[in-house]
Amino acid sequence: MRKNLMMLMAVLLATTSNIKADEGMWMLNTISPKTAEVMKGLGLKLTPEELYNPDGTSLKDAVVNFGGFCSGVVVSPEGLVFTNHHCGFGAIQSLSTPEDDILKNGFVANTRAEERPAKGLFVAFFDRSEDVTSQVNTVLDSIYAAHPEAVKKYGKNWKNKLYEEYINNVCAEIASKYAQPEKHITAEVLPYYTGNAFYVSLYKEYHDVRLVFTPSQSLGKFGGDTDNWMWPRQTADFSVFRVYAGADNEPAAYNPDNRPYQPKRYAKVSTKGYKQGDYCMTIGYPGSTDRYLSSFGIAERVDVDNIARIQVRGVKQEVWKKWMNFDRAIGIKYASKYASSSNYWKNSIGMNKAIADLDVIGEKQKLEAKVQEWIKQDAERKARFGRMFGDLKKAYKQRKEAQTALSYLYESFLGGVELFRITRTANSLISTSDSHTRTSLGNSLTKIYKDYDNRVDKEALAVLLGNYAQEMNNKHLPNIYNVIKKQFGGDYKAYAEDVFSRSMLDDGNYNAGLSLDSARIANDAATIMVNDVLQLVKSLSKESENADITIKANEKLLCQAILEMEMDEPHYSDANFSMRLSYGFVADYTNGGVHHNYFTTSQSLIDKIENGKENPDYMMETATTELLKKGQWGKYADKETGDLQLCFLTNNDITGGNSGSPMFDGEGNVIGLAFDGNWDAMSSDISFTQNLTRCIGVDIRFVLYLIDCWGKAPHIIEELGVK
Repeated sequence: MRKNLMMLMAVLLATTSNIKADEGMWMLNTISPKTAEVMKGLGLKLTPEELYNPDGTSLKDAVVNFGGFCSGVVVSPEGLVFTNHHCGFGAIQSLSTPEDDILKNGFVANTRAEERPAKGLFVAFFDRSEDVTSQVNTVLDSIYAAHPEAVKKYGKNWKNKLYEEYINNVCAEIASKYAQPEKHITAEVLPYYTGNAFYVSLYKEYHDVRLVFTPSQSLGKFGGDTDNWMWPRQTADFSVFRVYAGADNEPAAYNPDNRPYQPKRYAKVSTKGYKQGDYCMTIGYPGSTDRYLSSFGIAERVDVDNIARIQVRGVKQEVWKKWMNFDRAIGIKYASKYASSSNYWKNSIGMNKAIADLDVIGEKQKLEAKVQEWIKQDAERKARFGRMFGDLKKAYKQRKEAQTALSYLYESFLGGVELFRITRTANSLISTSDSHTRTSLGNSLTKIYKDYDNRVDKEALAVLLGNYAQEMNNKHLPNIYNVIKKQFGGDYKAYAEDVFSRSMLDDGNYNAGLSLDSARIANDAATIMVNDVLQLVKSLSKESENADITIKANEKLLCQAILEMEMDEPHYSDANFSMRLSYGFVADYTNGGVHHNYFTTSQSLIDKIENGKENPDYMMETATTELLKKGQWGKYADKETGDLQLCFLTNNDITGGNSGSPMFDGEGNVIGLAFDGNWDAMSSDISFTQNLTRCIGVDIRFVLYLIDCWGKAPHIIEELGVK
């Protein structure tokens, strides 16, 4: 069976019949000659070797993993990197103070000496990727053989239980064989096709990254929560950084004497523009998709995970926003956290709406019915897949109650109240003797405390305690609720006041673990509170453990069944933050009788500013508005319209993590930076909708105009070679 699966994977990666140009997140090292022909027919001028060449130089060498959460592109021979404003947001916020508020006002480094080190930020360059599926399976087989007692201990789920227990260590062990620390090469082994295949990817990381340019927040985040995931857009979602290296051009810790990194390859920016139907591709690091997820899994996403995220974050963000508006110092501290929280809060709202509007579950059920018919036609298939759908349905039903409580616990406390994160980090720090781990955890505490205000967190705790009790039944209340009832008369605010007054962990003076005492930490009021919640989490996790294992195993089987049934069709793996290419073209769309043009212009930005004066998301500095009203676009004007085009649409397939991905024309020139998807198809992480799913990008000419005319930084334009 395993041999057949490997043969199947080879066929899938080489097949291109009925390929859809706008759907797919493709691994660059698996692009077949036939696929290359499809791309060429759409307008690509580069060969596969010019896209991916691990033994030479290719376009992939210009694309970076930005910080482990976004994408970016090197655009000059001096290591200049373009990414999104919201990708650089955390670094920009960290470099801001009320006295030097570059988050609000923007920033321009007029000399190399003025470029500001972004502490903790890194970029990684992708070197190569190799299939290690057989290696992973060989090690797993040896583990199965070494644990005959598992059959009796775990029953029919024994192999799946061992898989879950050991797979991370197996991947880490194989990755360690590929890593070359002396050459600054790191390695990562990740599952593909829901665990039916594994690849190792090699990277080189640079940790001296400096801020060069950022527009004001009013430009870089124009539209805010109002326009997030919406079209039309006018957001100048870009920021500029520079990568520095040692004298040998290799990675080095920050040093004032480091030199700008000299890249193997950089991408040229183009002011030629685009028109409807022009070829466009993105290369970047899409984070996570679930295109193979069962209808049962989609229903759980809608009814459990998304509902908890929507409900709890809505409550928490009200508290945060109140304090952010009250005090600019708090506004700066919480800006990045709020943006991140709000982004996925609105994403969940849009996803649930799109799944309902587009009948995504119904469409998946049709595919599953087709799979069931295919299974029935062959005895061997019945033996392998016959129980799959029944087991999935039963397991998802079994864990729904526990999963709902776990989702609310995470959103409310583990991921909602910062004191929980501080406490868990502090306890991890005092329980380890490894110096490297202690340093890492100490740095984490330092970073948390830097952007922390205990007044905000105290109110958030009180409000979220009340909200959780309202949403959950008594069965799923941690023990702290008994304490609140008996000692504080059910007063959540009084309990929060007490915890914060008696805990030493809300005090930044304890940061980096310099004053942490294990005995005091163990009996700290915050530790007791956190342990009560973790005890319930542990109990609920144990309760759903068998269902979890059954679900993972059968979701993997479902993916395998689909791949076998449709082996004559191309299939890409779900996103997992490895480098992927998506190709398509510039495209408008129509939904609900409303036509959406494929680009926006300066006038649409001016109109939003003037018609939305009561909306803080549309606020703009007078000087910026007046600059735009002049209409002097110079070499950045579109050749056809004569206007400055701001943002545009393509049918490229992207998701979170693709933010900052370069949008290339057919010659490999940068014409934009991807930064968002569209509200009409927010279910795209689960189901790509051909006529609706769109990638929103900021036009590189808008970027260049703002650098040149708003930021008055012609030296950057000169470095880019723009004439």
